[in-house]
Amino acid sequence: MQERLQKIISASGLMSRRAAEQLIAAGKVRVNGITAELGMKADPEEDNIIVNGQPLLSRERHVTVMLNKPAGVVTTLHDEQGRLSVASLVQGVHARVYPVGRLDQYSEGLLLLTNDGALANALMHPASEIAKTYLLRVQGEKLESAVQSLSRPIEIDGRATSPAQVKLVGISGQEAECLVTIHEGRNRQIRRLCERAGLKVLLLRRVSEGPLSLGSLTPGAWRVLTEQELSELWAAVQAGGKP
Repeated sequence: MQERLQKIISASGLMSRRAAEQLIAAGKVRVNGITAELGMKADPEEDNIIVNGQPLLSRERHVTVMLNKPAGVVTTLHDEQGRLSVASLVQGVHARVYPVGRLDQYSEGLLLLTNDGALANALMHPASEIAKTYLLRVQGEKLESAVQSLSRPIEIDGRATSPAQVKLVGISGQEAECLVTIHEGRNRQIRRLCERAGLKVLLLRRVSEGPLSLGSLTPGAWRVLTEQELSELWAAVQAGGKP
């Protein structure tokens, strides 16, 4: 997208917009080999911009997207076994984004991908305690008591998990639906809780993470987070996951 040169130079972090205007007026900026003039526009992604004899290095544009990962897709950028990966679903993103955390191959739902390393590290740090809520459909016996037992801590890798919050949505025959909220996301945490309770997992879908909700995003689709959503996400991280 074309923008005024002084805005592009300022956005790169090299100097203020006023200083960029002065440099352009002094003939110190060239675009595609042509000396620039005030008022000229350029595309920072397409045009060769030289400032004081040096190529302009644009500040990296951080992009964070929400993907509705379908079941059967692995949370990697490349899979040696040739399985479908999340990278193939976000090819339309004009940046190299990486998954934030994981959803196992058979789980689905909200997955964030970003090229913002600071945000990714903050979200995955244990201190952030960002709440993640999953819609869970299970099959088993004595469903009401079995589902409620999912709230009890379980030991993973020699360390007990924090208690989960469980809300029973409904029971039909030998199947039940519930919402399970955890703050850690330890390896296969919810599936291990179900194994302990004698429950067979029929569906495991992440429906929210912190202030973000999956909403009406269809399986396999993605969208870029808005500035408001990013602000709310950073606020949740800084608050330690508390609303």
